This record gives sequence, C-alpha cells and structure tokens, in this order.
Amino acid sequence: MAGTRKKSFWSQILASVLVNAVYPMENMPVMLINSMLAPFAFLLVIYFVSSGTLLTVAIVGAFVMTMVSAGMALQSDLSHLKNDMRFQDMVVSSPTSALTYILGMGLAELIYFLPNIVILTILAALFAHVTAVGALVIAAVMLLMFAFAISLSFLLSTFTVDIIQSWAFTGMVSTLLSTLPPVYYPITYIPLPWRYLAYLSPTTYAAQIAQSATGFLAVSPLHLAFDWTILILASVVMIVVAAKKTRWREP
Repeated sequence: MAGTRKKSFWSQILASVLVNAVYPMENMPVMLINSMLAPFAFLLVIYFVSSGTLLTVAIVGAFVMTMVSAGMALQSDLSHLKNDMRFQDMVVSSPTSALTYILGMGLAELIYFLPNIVILTILAALFAHVTAVGALVIAAVMLLMFAFAISLSFLLSTFTVDIIQSWAFTGMVSTLLSTLPPVYYPITYIPLPWRYLAYLSPTTYAAQIAQSATGFLAVSPLHLAFDWTILILASVVMIVVAAKKTRWREP
C-alpha cells in the first residue's frame, strides 16, 4: 500500500511537470524568452548605470527576482487551470491532495525558470566569485523566497475568478516584491526615511543576506540573524496562511 501511494505521488508530480513546464517549453518557446526579460533587463540597467560597480549585487538580485517571478507566475497558471480549464475541479475530485498539487506545480515552475538560474549561475561564477558557503546561503535564500511566493500564489489563485484578474495580481505583487525593494542595489542607496518602507518587503531581507554572502555588503552578525529571522518567519507565516485560507474546494 505504501509503495502504491509513493508511486501515485510521483506520477502526480510528473504530470504537473509535463503539463506546466515541458509542454510550454516545447510548444511555446517565446514564453521562455518572456520569463528571462525582467531579471536580465534589470541586471543590465544596473550594470550600465553603475558602470559595473554593482554587477555582483545585480546578479544576486536577479537570483532573488527570478525566484519571486517563478513563484508568482504560478498564480496565473493555477488561475488559468482553475477558471478556464476547470482543472482544479478534476484534481479536487481525485485522490490528489492540495499539497501534492502545489508541490508538483511549484516544481514545474522551477524547471521552467531553470534556464534563468543556469545563466545566472554562470555569471556568478565568472563575476561574483562567491565562496561555497556563500553559494549555499544564496541557495537557501532563493528557496525561502520561492516558498513564500508559491504559497502566496496558491492563495491568490483560489480567489481569482478570471485570468485577467490574475495577471493584475501577478504584476502588482511582483512589483512590490522585486522591483521597488532594494533587490538589485544596496539598501543604503535609499535615503532616510524612505528606507524604512523597504523593510516592509521580505525581499529586502533576502537581498541583504545574499549581498552579505557575496562580501559586497558588510552586515553585523546580529543584523544578519535578524534578517534570517524575518525571512524565515515571513515564509512560514505565508505557508500557514495559504494552508488555512486557500479555497481548495468551491463552497
């Protein structure tokens, strides 16, 4: 029985990956280009404006933005499948749990954004010169931001009634999380008192940790511990809220 459940779990994960990653990558490659535009466009702008002095920060910022974009893209995909294809109704009536569904769709988004991650990894190896420990720190930050983003996406997708509404949510949240906060540049570049507004976004703490891991930003151990605490807490709270407030079944 346990073996059957395990096989069913992985077959459901594979189905999500095939539907939401492999199929669009094979049949709509232009969407891949679209997913790469925002992170690399911001990277290039910061590079040219700073004459290359913020290249390292821009690269780690692109990592953070990619994970936020991947997580928030899930919201549009889930909304389309739920409202246009009525796919969620079929999933609800099947043995597939909400957790299995979101894990499979989340993995599909990671695979879909894998080209971004690979290119950024190459750029980091060439220009950022991050240590092995620093790379692990950045990877942990990326996973936490992805967990936060997909939880928020899943929550929003179950409340949206139209794909256009979903696009609005995706654009708005992505801007608030990855464009306005100091993801591509140090927070010290924001003058007071506007700097305090940046701390309302969890990506600010993620960026500070990542920038510290590259050696670009000097952060005290106490401040770094605080950043980790806020980032982990924000991710856990969002996961719990999504688990409790998500409309998995229609009332």
